[in-house]
Amino acid sequence: MSKRAHNFCAGPAALPTAVLQRAQAEMLDWQGKGLSVMEMSHRSDEYVAIAEKAEQDLRDLLSIPNDYKVLFLQGGASQQFAEIPLNLLPEDGTADYIETGIWSKKAIEEARRYGNVNVAASAKGYDYFAIPGQNEWQLSKDAAYVHYASNETIGGLQFDWIPEVGDTPLVVDMSSDILSREVDVSKFGLIYAGAQKNIGPSGLVVAIVREDLLGRARSVCPTMLNYKIAADNGSMYNTPATYSWYLSGLVFEWLKEQGGVAAMEQRNKAKKDLLYKAIDASDFYSNPIAANARSWMNVPFRLADEKLDKAFLAGADARGLLNLKGHRSVGGMRASIYNATGLDAVEALVAYMAEFEKEHG
Repeated sequence: MSKRAHNFCAGPAALPTAVLQRAQAEMLDWQGKGLSVMEMSHRSDEYVAIAEKAEQDLRDLLSIPNDYKVLFLQGGASQQFAEIPLNLLPEDGTADYIETGIWSKKAIEEARRYGNVNVAASAKGYDYFAIPGQNEWQLSKDAAYVHYASNETIGGLQFDWIPEVGDTPLVVDMSSDILSREVDVSKFGLIYAGAQKNIGPSGLVVAIVREDLLGRARSVCPTMLNYKIAADNGSMYNTPATYSWYLSGLVFEWLKEQGGVAAMEQRNKAKKDLLYKAIDASDFYSNPIAANARSWMNVPFRLADEKLDKAFLAGADARGLLNLKGHRSVGGMRASIYNATGLDAVEALVAYMAEFEKEHG
């Protein structure tokens, strides 16, 4: 097999090589059936078994309580920005949102189409380099829910704590940090995550929703966006993203083989510690995020002279260190180091950064 590059893409992101090799082996003939998973009926016993095992493995990995439904939906996390208020925000109600960067901003803009949104806190006052402490939040007295993004993929800002919001349902966009470290699912009313970072390929979004929040959808909520309909039909009201679901299931199996989420947390800590240490030890590279809000998954950094950006990226590409260019809205560099990106990739990146600094610093 040809050598795999180190892929630091923010999403669609690296998948475990072992998962891709297994999918390759099963591509034309799944377990002797003589057909590919992507050719199967989603109603067949074989596919239903694949789907049910994927769900059970995810439940095991995250210790999801029995009173939560796990939904495998289409439309990505961005569709959830509309789906959440359509399901959880009464027409005359208010939802509280915490704004910490581009993705939470998009969620706010979309929710405003459906009702009253109170931005209870914003990182704008900190130039999006820190997260406002909960003592600064102005939560509504009777909010339908409180929404936040646990990790801002673009800005590299991550909560290292779970907000305390009493009995109000807590809704979180975990697209880029789900399964990367341990989390208490019971603290949330709804967790949702686009698949293409830590779960599987794009085309799928996972929603973990507490059962008491089902059945609240507005009458205008499209059938396809109604959580209760999805739950009642096992996420198969229509044909789901069958191949993405299957591949996600293979990732969940792989995660269990690695020792589960606790083991991934230790690995991810080692990776981010190594990379931030290299950045902080240098005058050539910098990361502006407050220490307690630095993302474990998406590490943005800048070169002292941005005129060197192109040369840095060209050198990285030549060494098989791919997709390090920062998001167009912020510039600089960004290394996304999700579960499937190994410590060896970060070691190779840090070695290249030191070499580049020696040449150009």
